[in-house]
Amino acid sequence: MSIEVANESGVEVDTQAICDVARHALDELQINPLADLSILVVDVPYMSELNHRWMDSQGPTDVLAFPMDELSVGRGPANDEEPAGEALLGDIVLCPKVAEKQAADAGHDTLDELRMLTVHGVLHILGYDHAEPDEAREMFGLQKTLLDSWQKERTTQT
Repeated sequence: MSIEVANESGVEVDTQAICDVARHALDELQINPLADLSILVVDVPYMSELNHRWMDSQGPTDVLAFPMDELSVGRGPANDEEPAGEALLGDIVLCPKVAEKQAADAGHDTLDELRMLTVHGVLHILGYDHAEPDEAREMFGLQKTLLDSWQKERTTQT
């Protein structure tokens, strides 16, 4: 599985930590290892532009997700019935300045917020949403489960 993280925000960000939590989420969800994901870390003006262009909202947001290919090779372990080609899952866009403010409001550090937003973006890429109460319970429950399992895995490795 290829996960590319590009930091164009002008802010120092632990791109390896972002990549690691995205990989953990995709592995836990049994996403085909041939799938590719792109993560872009951007500044406030660019995030504001994307948010306006794609979501018709004003100002910056914390995370945007842009799914690409159909998930025919995405979910579940690879098997003989699936095509062997690569799939581009999509792009996740993060804004560390917005994450920094949200982290301060929530009482944790910016990196923890960026990890949470990364998992949130992964779930959106895979088709999860939170527009309806049932969808929100499912998505945020899965997000918590993935972050908890990632944290537990990190704790046992050290």
